[in-house]
Amino acid sequence: MSTGPDECARQVLETVPLVMRAIRAEMRSHRVPDLSVPQFRVLIFLNRHEGASLSDVAGHVGLMLPSMSRMIDGLVARNLVTRQTDADDRRRVVLTLTSLGRAAMQSAYASTQSQLAKRLAALPAPNRTTIVKAMQALGSIFGSRREGTPAAGR
Repeated sequence: MSTGPDECARQVLETVPLVMRAIRAEMRSHRVPDLSVPQFRVLIFLNRHEGASLSDVAGHVGLMLPSMSRMIDGLVARNLVTRQTDADDRRRVVLTLTSLGRAAMQSAYASTQSQLAKRLAALPAPNRTTIVKAMQALGSIFGSRREGTPAAGR
């Protein structure tokens, strides 16, 4: 049986929010205390995009530059992020995770992955293989499927 693009799109629209709700709940339960979800999203983004600008992060999180600047100030004060002026363009602010910020993000990520794996273990192996193939297919058309994944060796 061949599934048309409309049915495929409907299934994605109905299922992805359920999966994201579970992921968000797990990430919240394993994040650094007193760290908001938007702040945690900043850490995830900076792990994947080291040296990103304030504008890059603001666009990802969905905040205006002044609000993002205040959020970054708080993360800098907590020693989770460093904020430096770009050597080539003094108007650009370069953001990177500190070792503490990276450790906090990786710990929560690993815990979340472990909990998701436990839930997925209830599925038969062929279904899990189908899910992996589907995620790879979606990643190929929507961009990097590993957004926010802790980079090896960092």
